[in-house]
Amino acid sequence: MEKVIDRVMRTYGMMVNLTPEEEQSARERLTEFLKGKDDSARQLSVEGVKFLRGDRPSRTRHAQP
Repeated sequence: MEKVIDRVMRTYGMMVNLTPEEEQSARERLTEFLKGKDDSARQLSVEGVKFLRGDRPSRTRHAQP
C-alpha cells in the first residue's frame, strides 16, 4: 500500500504545489481513504488521485476535426 500512496503523492505533487505540512496532511487523508480497499494498485492510484483532487474539473481532450 505504501508504494501506491507514494505514487499518488508524486502524481498529485506534479499537479499542485504543496508545502511540507500540506503534503503530510494529504498523505494522512489519502492513507485513511485507501485503508481497507482491495483493488489493483493501478485502480487504487487512480482513486487516490481523484480523492485528493476533489471537485476540481479535469481537462478533457476534444476530438480534432
